[in-house]
Parts: sequence; structure tokens; C-alpha cells
Amino acid sequence: MRSTGLERLKVNPMPRRRSTADKPQLPDPVLQFLQMVWQLEHALERASKRMEDALGISGPQRFALRMIGVRPGITAGELAMVLHLHPSTVTGIVQRLEIRRLVKRTSNANDGRVAHLHLTPAGAKANKPAATGTIERAARVTLTRCPAPQRKATASVMERFATELMKI
Repeated sequence: MRSTGLERLKVNPMPRRRSTADKPQLPDPVLQFLQMVWQLEHALERASKRMEDALGISGPQRFALRMIGVRPGITAGELAMVLHLHPSTVTGIVQRLEIRRLVKRTSNANDGRVAHLHLTPAGAKANKPAATGTIERAARVTLTRCPAPQRKATASVMERFATELMKI
């Protein structure tokens, strides 16, 4: 029987994590910045999937839950603005939170088309800051380890970049 060469390939089900020392050094600061942004985006996506597997709630769903807890009665449109997501994306997030009985809608007395979002008792319980396993916890740990001027500078750069991206 003729060999295809495939039998020599080793399949590694869990690729090793690369350290920052393994990351190729790019000469252009713009490319370095974009590399960090894509690394962050990828890490957020992976962490969100792990959260959903472990806790039954994704990163965006948890962020929405936390915002509804901070601003009881917020509308879906307001939530979309706070989360910087398209209203249809927020509709899906809220529907999944409703299915899990974490959020309920109440109709606006003056305008039946507008619904206000509130946490259910189960939602209030799930709204507590998590000890481990959430994107929020990773952000809290990161921020507590950074001095205030570094946090302020980072926030400023992120905001400026987001503003420039909105111009595209």
C-alpha cells in the first residue's frame, strides 16, 4: 500500500500556548498595536465561549446582565448604546437571558412598543461579581495590577482608536 505521508503527521489536540517571547516582533508600531488588538479580540471570544460552557452565559450576555443590574428599567435601545452593539444583536442577547429566566421585560405605560428590562430574582443572584471564570474578573484583576495613570492612558488610547474606527 502506498504511503500518503499523512500517517507521519502528529495531531496536537491542544496547541501549546505561546508566550509573549514567541510572538514575532514587528518593526512597525502600528502593526504591533493591531497585533495586540487582534490578540485581545481573540482572547475575549475564547473566554466568552469558555464562560458559556462553564457558567451557561456568554461574555456579552453577562455584560448585558450586569448593565441591567446597574440600570434597572433600561430599554433595549439604551442597552445597545451602552454595549456598543447593534440593536438586533442586543435583542438576541436579551432573548437568551429571558429564556434562562434572568431578565424580564415590562411594558412602558406611555408607549407599549418600549419595554424596560429588569433582573428576575435568579438574574439578581447571577448578577453578583464573580469570583472566578469570567471576563469581568479578568478585567478586575488586570486593572487592580495597573497603576491609575496606566489605566487612564490605556482607556484614552482605546477610546481614540474606537473613534477612528467609527470614521471608516
